[in-house]
Amino acid sequence: MLGLRCFPQSNYLKRFYRRITINCLSNSIQPLPTSNLTLCFSSNLSSFSISISNIHQYRKLYATVTHTSNSNVTTSSTESPLTGLEDDLVGYVLGKKKATEVAHLVWKHVVQKGDTVIDATCGNGYDTLAMLKMVADESGTARVYGMDIQRDALENTSSLLDENVTPKEKQLVKLFSICHSRIEEIIPENSPVRLVAFNLGYLPGGDKALTTVPETTMMAIESAKRVLVPGGLISLVVYVGHPGGREELETVESFASGLSVDEWICCKFQMLNRPLAPVLVFLFKK
Repeated sequence: MLGLRCFPQSNYLKRFYRRITINCLSNSIQPLPTSNLTLCFSSNLSSFSISISNIHQYRKLYATVTHTSNSNVTTSSTESPLTGLEDDLVGYVLGKKKATEVAHLVWKHVVQKGDTVIDATCGNGYDTLAMLKMVADESGTARVYGMDIQRDALENTSSLLDENVTPKEKQLVKLFSICHSRIEEIIPENSPVRLVAFNLGYLPGGDKALTTVPETTMMAIESAKRVLVPGGLISLVVYVGHPGGREELETVESFASGLSVDEWICCKFQMLNRPLAPVLVFLFKK
């Protein structure tokens, strides 16, 4: 494990992060000798860790190789799914950005206008609204599928959309009062889904006894895996401060750990000395 302590001058962390996420992607850098090496950034606020093997997977996936017709010269360009988000990720690590803010910024690097996306846990509708703003265009081909088992959540989501988008835009959103484990029941067959997002926990402002649970969450992310297109993202913000929250995080981690490194890039952002802070998990499909 390679460790770097971040003192109050956060520029040290930013520069080091950029060096790792950009320079290590270069084909001129040889792979490190072990796939078990982990980078760990720590400060008085939080910790971020990512497997070195995943960094080399970034290089493998995002290197585009072209050959010239009159020489043996090979050129390559690389781009990580997190390229351009360095400052935002550091902001989260240093406690300056909320988990949901960072999640939305990551989504913007993945989704495109006209895409099909899924908010598997609508809550009060803020993720649904953010998704709609990202995918809606004049073509009218975009779709946002929203799900929540609680009627109050869907009503809150619908009201938020009424306040913030046009009726034409709202028509692109389809809301379902259904468990997040039943994703495949609401998506038309062969629909190319670019993003599936989860906020795991309870409805803010609602009954805290009603929460997502590990068993149905495992079924939900398995379904998300099946409907996601290459280049897509499963995004999870896991709230751990309620009973069962830790077990649900362990379920997500177990699922992600079992995904093939040849087909997926998986990372987690977690505060170490704030045990109740939400945990960000991103699963990028190659």
